[in-house]
Amino acid sequence: MPTDPTKEYICLDNLNLYDLPEFLKLATQVAKTRHLVILEQSQEYARVRLCEDDYKGYLASRDFNKIKESTKPYQAAVIQRAQIEKHLLEVINFTQLARKQDNYYLWGGTVGPNYDCSGLIQAAFASVGIWLPRDSYQQEEFARKITKEQLIAGDLIFFGSPRINHVALYLGYGSYIHSSGGRNRIEIDQLSDNGDEVSQKYYSQIVSYGRIEQSYQPTSLT
Repeated sequence: MPTDPTKEYICLDNLNLYDLPEFLKLATQVAKTRHLVILEQSQEYARVRLCEDDYKGYLASRDFNKIKESTKPYQAAVIQRAQIEKHLLEVINFTQLARKQDNYYLWGGTVGPNYDCSGLIQAAFASVGIWLPRDSYQQEEFARKITKEQLIAGDLIFFGSPRINHVALYLGYGSYIHSSGGRNRIEIDQLSDNGDEVSQKYYSQIVSYGRIEQSYQPTSLT
């Protein structure tokens, strides 16, 4: 059972974090080997911060035995655009393979086979060691703004009505892949108003386009 809020812990298994200590709504999932720190703790829960992306949530006491003190603190890798470009095909392949598995849209899902939109994007980049912020609006703020005409495979597309609430990965040739609540699965849609009804609805809600140029560097100390 974790007890020291000054120490860093490593996850021994995939975990769920919740938005409130009542554990009714999934906030995010935490993949095995990720790091976290404890912000506060009671007999029922620990409020934690994930080291890779600064995301915060509540860990149920039933999962305290799935974390242990880390012998080596998390150290964020400094990865710039030139390195990222070498891995974009792998990022795209991750999403394509995820689509081929049986899956459904899961709010808070990040470890598969079921993802939410930003969880799929974060997991795809994390699979090659590139960390992004967790939520779609955070990813939109983190990415460098580009125009539709500048899109290349591996860029991100952000949607909202009006606040950013959805993200997709551009595949090139006018298509993108995303974990779609509208389709309840990972799917490929067209970046056009000539697609089917679902594609047209998403297209009408596009807010911006972005390019990932670095890996996220944690900023939180508490």
